[in-house]
Amino acid sequence: MMLSRTKPATGPGTQAPAKEAKKKKKIPKVEDFLQARDYTGAITLLEFNRNSGKGNEETDLWIAYCAFHLGEYRRAMEEYERLVKRDGCHPDVFTNLGCCYFLLGMYPEADDMANKVQGMEGPKSRLQNRLLFHLSHKFNDEKRLMGFHQNLQDIIEDQLSLASIHYLRSHYQEAIDIYKRILLDNRDYLALNVYVALCYYKLDYYDVSQEVLAVYLQQYPDSAIALNLKACNHFRLYNGKAAEAELKSLQDMASPSFLFAKDLIKHNLVVFRNGEGALQVLPPLIDVIPEARLNLVIYYLKQDDVAEAYNLIKELEPTTPQEYILKGVVNAALGQDQGSREHQKIAQQYFQLVGGSASECDTIPGRQCMAACFFLLKQFEDTLIYLNSVKSYFYNDDTFNFNYAQTKAAAPICNFKEAEEVFLLIQNDKIKNDYIYLSWLARCHIMNRKARLAWELYLKMETSGESFSLLQLIANDCYKTGQFYYAAKAFDVLERLDPNPEYWEGKRGACVGVFQMIIAGHEPRETLRDVVQMLRNTGNPQVEYIVRTMKKWAKENRVPIS
Repeated sequence: MMLSRTKPATGPGTQAPAKEAKKKKKIPKVEDFLQARDYTGAITLLEFNRNSGKGNEETDLWIAYCAFHLGEYRRAMEEYERLVKRDGCHPDVFTNLGCCYFLLGMYPEADDMANKVQGMEGPKSRLQNRLLFHLSHKFNDEKRLMGFHQNLQDIIEDQLSLASIHYLRSHYQEAIDIYKRILLDNRDYLALNVYVALCYYKLDYYDVSQEVLAVYLQQYPDSAIALNLKACNHFRLYNGKAAEAELKSLQDMASPSFLFAKDLIKHNLVVFRNGEGALQVLPPLIDVIPEARLNLVIYYLKQDDVAEAYNLIKELEPTTPQEYILKGVVNAALGQDQGSREHQKIAQQYFQLVGGSASECDTIPGRQCMAACFFLLKQFEDTLIYLNSVKSYFYNDDTFNFNYAQTKAAAPICNFKEAEEVFLLIQNDKIKNDYIYLSWLARCHIMNRKARLAWELYLKMETSGESFSLLQLIANDCYKTGQFYYAAKAFDVLERLDPNPEYWEGKRGACVGVFQMIIAGHEPRETLRDVVQMLRNTGNPQVEYIVRTMKKWAKENRVPIS
């Protein structure tokens, strides 16, 4: 059977579709990839051209450019290094190489390259001045910084560079002002919304940050930096799971821009997961992401490895409020662990610096710092003023409630009723098993006439030095407050553990006190049996005289004690 055709295989009717196919198979241009921000596509095409013998110096420059914009700074550096070795290389290439060195953290090399351009003939580029401006900030050279600052002009690139320095120096409002001014005249510069959102994030305005960020994400929903910032806002506004869900969507997309921020995302996932995988992920990132060192210090603190946290942060010269606060916390923890007044004094000074600064004094962390400063100075009335001003933000925060309750209970405030209520709000098992917590809660129970609850705290403890200390506290506080029955029980155990004459004297006084309260009708008569038994646990000659007196009264009042 022959196959019938409706159209001839050749002839005039077959030419049009071939032209259409040719149009469909149009080879993309580098410009098309760059327009679409597809630097991976652009670099692939450029390398194909170079490898097929069609490359030239311009091809090499574009490959370096694309590698730079992909965040592959080392690859861009290698391309530029090959280019600067050629005769007659344009000064801008040296500046571009300096930018690669800068982003790789090779600041002396970047400075050498920028200064090499300074010695060349011809006009100096604005980029070179901006590079030297940023290097001055990195070298902490204020005089040099101001020199390059004066060279900045009222052009967009220079103003953006100035805004970034404001951001790096924690002058977030000044940075926002510059970005907003540029946005007024350039509405299509959508990326500036990300910078504004970053500034609001740093100012703790997370909801405002989200609103501003949404403008950019509507246009570029696959931006790694924007999605990462959105995740960070979710972490602050909600919790780690919500934040992780945002990063999950970014990983699923796996767009070219995802590769650019992979280290940042790995770092943030550790934070969102409350430190899970910290020891695997954070150490290699310490010199890559500034926050990696701080988060590793926080991880060590949470693991009670204060010495390791201190070793990691002791050489760090703090420049931001977060760094000052963390150095203060580490020094305070080390001072308490080692009983070192010197470390506690350093911590107190760091807290005072942050809490007393004009930019931080009215922020929540700033007030917490002043509270910590006064707490370390044992000025608890001042501590309470600052804690009261922020307590509405920390109702369910166990660490805050732990410090708040201690402050309430400490002299001269001694508000044991409210302190007890706050201690009982705490749910964290680690805090609830801490001796400081147990001893303060026991004291609050006793001062609120609930000695039985304090005694039950002791009974739940295993025998140790801490349980012995708690017994001493219960014995002495109960005696002072006239709750003699539990004072006698505590002194009785103490005496059996350590036959110190002072414990016998305490027990004797407490037993007589219970007897006196039984006679006055303030204690149940049945407790006299326990009192007599406790007295008989001691081989002191005074015991028989006291017991004989108690037995005589018991017989006269028909109270069974045997």
